Amino acid sequence: MMSKDAQMTVTDEERELLEGWTEVDGDLDGCSPDMVRAVLGSRLTFGRMDAPRSRHWQVPEGVDCFNDIAYVDDGLRAHKLDLYLPHDVLLRNGRVTPVYIDIHGGGFMYGYKELNRNFCTHLAQRGFAVFSVNYRLIPSTDFMGQLSDVLTALTWIKNHLDEYPVSSDRIFLTGDSAGGTLALYMLAVESDGQFAQRLGLKPAGLRPRGAAFVSGLFDLTPYLSVDPEDSHSTGSATNALAMVAPSFFRSFVQAGDDQVADLTTMVDMVHLPPVFLNTSADDFLQGDALKMAGILCGKGRDFELHDLRPNRLQTLGHVYPVAMTWLEESRQALDRIHDFSYDLI
Repeated sequence: MMSKDAQMTVTDEERELLEGWTEVDGDLDGCSPDMVRAVLGSRLTFGRMDAPRSRHWQVPEGVDCFNDIAYVDDGLRAHKLDLYLPHDVLLRNGRVTPVYIDIHGGGFMYGYKELNRNFCTHLAQRGFAVFSVNYRLIPSTDFMGQLSDVLTALTWIKNHLDEYPVSSDRIFLTGDSAGGTLALYMLAVESDGQFAQRLGLKPAGLRPRGAAFVSGLFDLTPYLSVDPEDSHSTGSATNALAMVAPSFFRSFVQAGDDQVADLTTMVDMVHLPPVFLNTSADDFLQGDALKMAGILCGKGRDFELHDLRPNRLQTLGHVYPVAMTWLEESRQALDRIHDFSYDLI
């Protein structure tokens, strides 16, 4: 078995590969040993799972990519976005194509927009314009900083939609894992000015018609009173988040209160537009999707839940439609997102 020190060692070849879609350790100077262990451990764990999958990532034919558009003019990679458009949309030059805005996952500490390029381009292939958004990662900022980054990106998109052949009022949000958290809070902020004000945020004014969440992390309450001494494993995304949670969520709690992290309270406060929930029986965040579905159902809200059970000899796992778009189950999930969204147009 590889030692912990060996697990934290990055070869030049591995670094070159991973830096194609994530920060590795360039932002960890001056961090505490515990922070380095949590963040670098998570990045390498996630990255080593994604590395063999990355050989299968490809942009499908008929999708045009507009990369590295700055939504803040500060030179940071974390403040750039991509736009993926069906080529036919460019040829027709209309203003009817619905828009998805994607927020990538990674435990709030791993990944850039390139991590989700494969997912976003396959979503674009199904008739959407897709903006894919970067944001600063732990330890460069905290949860409120990430919300602020994503909201700044949404505001930029709102102010520049008329520069592209896309609809200005058929807007949807999507996010996977921790990106699902950020997408959920953006959905609430954009849907309810009072909720936004409670967090000290100003809505971009996009008014999304709905959202699609893939293996979303929705329930933050376990992380708001966590003892980091109880979670020192770097092999688990949830343990790594628990290690950094006290500092990561501090300003979030101070900005609002514990109630803004409670799903039942959020659904009571905000009339969310329809949501699509995708998970699987072997997804470690399956419980979050089921809890969200139960709350929405209890409040009579509009939602679709897709929860697959793989057969005994196969796995789907966490964020499978994002990480492995070539699977038949992933293609079905993308088709369902298309149908869910077009039904709302």
